Amino acid sequence: MRKTLWVLCVALFAGHELDAVAQSEWRLLYGLRDLDPRLGQALFIALHVPLVAALIWLTGHSRPALRRNSQRLLAGFAVVHAGLHYNLRQHPLYLFDSPWSQGLIFACGAAGLLYLMLDLGRQASHPHPC
Repeated sequence: MRKTLWVLCVALFAGHELDAVAQSEWRLLYGLRDLDPRLGQALFIALHVPLVAALIWLTGHSRPALRRNSQRLLAGFAVVHAGLHYNLRQHPLYLFDSPWSQGLIFACGAAGLLYLMLDLGRQASHPHPC
């Protein structure tokens, strides 16, 4: 179940990032919002390439502790990210108001939260020796 939640969280995040391009999310981000829209979009997409490469490398790393902590960090970010979107919903440039967009964002946050609860609960019941 934990692994399924992890994969679901990542898949929903990927879906949201595709939707983020369609909804011009870069217009909400400092550093990109004041750029020409085509340049802002291009930079938004280009910046995701090294970010996603790093996430794939870290969350699939051969060192279990690094992999586990990276997965937890991304799952935690999914929860924080959902909170940021919730707080931005009244912003005049916020376009994530369709049920599809909202579903991707908040289902990703929920999957991340459930993953963290199961993973941290698993750790508490199986502590590693010091």
